[in-house]
Amino acid sequence: MRHWLMMLLVMAVATGALAQSGNSPATAQDIYPLATEAERERFDRLLNELRCPKCQNQNIADSDAPIAEDMRDEVYRMVKDGADEQTVVASMVERFGEFVHYKPAFDARTALLWLLPAIVVLIGLLVIVVIVRRSGNGGEDDGAHLTEEQRRQADELLRRQ
Repeated sequence: MRHWLMMLLVMAVATGALAQSGNSPATAQDIYPLATEAERERFDRLLNELRCPKCQNQNIADSDAPIAEDMRDEVYRMVKDGADEQTVVASMVERFGEFVHYKPAFDARTALLWLLPAIVVLIGLLVIVVIVRRSGNGGEDDGAHLTEEQRRQADELLRRQ
């Protein structure tokens, strides 16, 4: 009888937990109310464009890290005050470094990051061209490097067949 009561209690707790999980979680619009749809769209774009410094490859919209929450609060404040996207991104980059921006600007510090793929492709093409040129006529042997004695032996072997 105790087993049945215990099972009934566990089922009641589980059912209550499932019923509570059906409630929709608070959205960014609930937590960060903005006056216009344009501000909400700009806020959402910025949350998805900025990377959490702690989580490495997660934007601040999805991160639960305290630093991401602070960044969301700051972005909200700036958007509410009328700052444009470039100003907000520049402020976050100045404070946290270029890493927080998924699309880093092209400058002297990031030139290698942007140019490295093209450099690797060009080096690969150069290697292919060198290999093809060194192979000459595609590997076919016309017998030009044979001595006269070797040519005579080859001709004799061909005649026997």
